[in-house]
Amino acid sequence: MKAIAIRQYGGPEVVEFTDLPDPKVGPDSVLVQVRAAGVNPVDWKVREGRLDGTFDVHFPLIPGWDVAGVVRSVGGAVTEFAPGDEVIGYVRKDSVEHGTYAELVAAPVRTLARKPAALDWAQAGGLPLAGLTAYQSLVGALRIKAGETVLVHAAAGGVGHLAVQIARALGARVIGTAGPRNHAYLRELGAEPVAYGDGLAERVRELAPGGVDAALDLVGGDAVAVSATLVADPARIASVADYGVAARGGHYVWGRPDSADLTALARLADEGRLTVTVASTLPLAQAASAQALSAEGRTRGKIVLLVD
Repeated sequence: MKAIAIRQYGGPEVVEFTDLPDPKVGPDSVLVQVRAAGVNPVDWKVREGRLDGTFDVHFPLIPGWDVAGVVRSVGGAVTEFAPGDEVIGYVRKDSVEHGTYAELVAAPVRTLARKPAALDWAQAGGLPLAGLTAYQSLVGALRIKAGETVLVHAAAGGVGHLAVQIARALGARVIGTAGPRNHAYLRELGAEPVAYGDGLAERVRELAPGGVDAALDLVGGDAVAVSATLVADPARIASVADYGVAARGGHYVWGRPDSADLTALARLADEGRLTVTVASTLPLAQAASAQALSAEGRTRGKIVLLVD
């Protein structure tokens, strides 16, 4: 199969488009013919070696954890899927080696759900990691309820734009931070935009004088500290970017593979309450360029690799 291979840590120059052996399919896995693979910041962080202390890494490695594709074959113990099924998945395994930047990926059934019909392949490929991160933050960690007000930091980004829509689907009011060029976009998603930077807490209080019920930090920096001045209960603060949030009484969230949560996201998409903004699509062979674009940190929505 054609795949992206990384044989050593480094910059975009170590990303190689090459031929690799087709993956083996275990009894609880399915072989997915990849149609799209979402690009996430964690992908280039893996390439740079930043997660070396967290995961066992085996070279050459295929990066990528997001996938949308078609089941080609199933393992002997699989009853959940059949060849021809269209699926999405957050295919994070216990070690980093066999990722989704490839024509084929062997995916454990626990990482998969059926593809929402309402999303095209690029949108579906961009949903799993970002969508699960947003969903598990809002539903699991923060327990957002109808009528509450939620502050989402970096609301126009890959996770942020999904968090806005999920919170709105839960019946919450959303205030989202973004640069001025993204304010109209946030309004389209149903959020009330505020500019980030100095004076953020005061700008939020202009919209919500009593503060907010919960806050989700997707950017790091001083977002958790600012949130602590706006949220009465520190347990209603979650961050995906700041490990220190736990010391303040909040929640650190790393999205995990979960078929039920993925199915819930797919249902929201098919109900017309969740969509994925795709900022750009590139062919698999241009994965290095896609990662470099992601690393700039200015993308509205998702970057996705398309696999022919």
